[in-house]
Amino acid sequence: MPDNLHDSPVSSSGSKVGHRPSRNDAGPFRRGPFILAMALLFAVVPLLAGCEDESEPVVNVYSHRHYDTDEALFQQFTAETGIRVRVVSASADELIARLEREGAASPADVLITVDAGRLHRARTRGLLQPVESEVLQEVVPEHLRDPENFWFGLTQRIRVLAYARERVDPEEIQSYEALADGEWEGRVVARTSENIYNISHMASMVAALGQEAAEEWARGVVANFARPPQGNDTDQIRDVASGIGDVALVNSYYVGRLLNADDAASRELGERVGIIFPNQEDRGAHVNVSGIGVTAHAPNRDHAVRLIEFLVSEEAQRAFAEANFEYPVREGIDWAPTLRSWGTFRADDLELNRLGELNNEAVRIFDRAGWR
Repeated sequence: MPDNLHDSPVSSSGSKVGHRPSRNDAGPFRRGPFILAMALLFAVVPLLAGCEDESEPVVNVYSHRHYDTDEALFQQFTAETGIRVRVVSASADELIARLEREGAASPADVLITVDAGRLHRARTRGLLQPVESEVLQEVVPEHLRDPENFWFGLTQRIRVLAYARERVDPEEIQSYEALADGEWEGRVVARTSENIYNISHMASMVAALGQEAAEEWARGVVANFARPPQGNDTDQIRDVASGIGDVALVNSYYVGRLLNADDAASRELGERVGIIFPNQEDRGAHVNVSGIGVTAHAPNRDHAVRLIEFLVSEEAQRAFAEANFEYPVREGIDWAPTLRSWGTFRADDLELNRLGELNNEAVRIFDRAGWR
C-alpha cells in the first residue's frame, strides 16, 4: 500500500495553517518538480483502489487535525467496531485540492478540518455529500452544522482576548470592538490577515456590524498594532507576556495548552496572560469549529457516518475537551478543569455557514484596511 495513506497513528505533514482562498497553495509541489509530483499523484490513485482487502472494513480519513487525541479516538473506534481507520494528514488547503484532483477516484471517505469557512468551501466545490443521521441532528446544535447536513462541528473554538495580567485591567476591554479604541494604540498584537481564524472572525464582524462598520473596526485595529502582524496564536501570547503588546486575539485552547504543558516555561507563559470572553452584553464570543463531513465519492459511506457519530459520542467529546482544551459541541459534557476555571460565557450563535459565505468579503476588508 502507498506510504501516503497511513493507518492510525496519524502522521502530520506540519504544513502551515491558513491561506487566503484567492491564492494558490503550492503544497507538496514545493518538495519536488511539478511533473514528477503529478505523475506520482496519478499513480497513487489506482494503487489505493487496488490495495484494499475487501474482507476488512475500512474508513479513509483526510485530516487537517494533528492531535494525539484524534489518534487515540481512531484506535478506540477500530477496537469497538472492527473498522480500520486510515489517515492522510496535511493542511486543509492541500486536502481540498487533493480531493478536487482525485475526483470520483478518491479513496477518501471523510474530510476533517478546522474552520467552518473551509468546510463551506469544500461543500461549495462539490467535495462533500449530505448525511441523514438522527444521532448527528440530535447531538450537534443547528448553528454548528451545515444547514443541509453536508458537514458537522466536532469541537468549538472560542476567539478570546488574551491580555497582560500585570498591565491590563480586564474591565477596560470587554469587546472585540474595543480593540479599535485609541487607548490601545501601540498595544495590540495579531496574526496576519491570511490566517483563517482571522478571516472567519472578520466574517463574523461583518455579520454582526455590517460591511462598513467592520472595515472601520479593522482600520482602527491596524492603527493600534504594536508590531506588524506575524506568528501563530502562541506567538501572540508570548508577545503579550513579554511586553511587546498588551492584548491579542487568540483561540482559547492555545492558552489552555500552555497552562497544562509539561515544561515549566510554557506554564509560566500561560499564567502571565488572562483571557476575556468578549461581547458578553450582546452577541457573545466568536465561535468557530473543527468539523467533519463525508466526501462526495466516499467508497465506504456507511463506515464514514459511523465514525462521525462516534466522534460526537459522550466519550469522544469528553476526550476532546480534556486533552486539547477545546469546547465540546455536545451539551452536558464535563469541561476540563482549566476550562471550568475560566467560567461560563455567552457564545455567539451565528450560523457558521455565514463564515464561509462572507469569507471573500472579509479578505477584501483586510486588504482595504491595510491589515497585512
